Amino acid sequence: MKIKTAYLILKTDRSVDESASKLRGYIASKFGYRILSNHSNGGFIYSYPRVQYKIIGGTPSILGIENGARVLKDISDEIDELKLKNRYRVEQIIIYEQKFEIRETKKMIEYRFITPWLALNQGSYKRYQEIRDWKERKEFLNRILVGNILSMCKGLGIVVGKHLSSHTHLNVEKVEFKAIPMIGFTGKFRVNFAIPDFFGLGKGVSQGSGTVRRKGTG
Repeated sequence: MKIKTAYLILKTDRSVDESASKLRGYIASKFGYRILSNHSNGGFIYSYPRVQYKIIGGTPSILGIENGARVLKDISDEIDELKLKNRYRVEQIIIYEQKFEIRETKKMIEYRFITPWLALNQGSYKRYQEIRDWKERKEFLNRILVGNILSMCKGLGIVVGKHLSSHTHLNVEKVEFKAIPMIGFTGKFRVNFAIPDFFGLGKGVSQGSGTVRRKGTG
């Protein structure tokens, strides 16, 4: 199934050293489209967010998927500044549009997490801590990763008809999510599935967590 995306890179007058949640809050409140916050009447509009906010290497960016891509294109000309904890002038906006077929593949494809992957909830974190053997921990994370990919597909209306297999090589990172300390993972993984660049996996994808990039694309 081909998915339409728009990826906005916001070139600001100086590096942005703030959380993607602040970027999300500013854009969602400024423009008012419910899809920008993914909230409606106290619930989520989509189980997999159609707009995902990221700050990568001090550069803010926003990924729009399907309807989210259309909305981002509509508002992009009106984003001339960012009022976060600090104020930033947007000097240039670069938009990359594409249609990408999200699907199973015959060969394994290698990706890396360019922002920490929040793989664990309260229950799975306890289980992770109880596992002492590193091979078992790796297999545990492999299963969670496949589950995250399947959840993404379900949220996008994509049916996966083939068994997915993943292999991970990850590093543990101490992170904060919603002001709560937790662990995340960076590093690389391989899976027999095609994922578009800058899509997020796991918890907190609307706020930039778990952003993936395919090997060889930057």
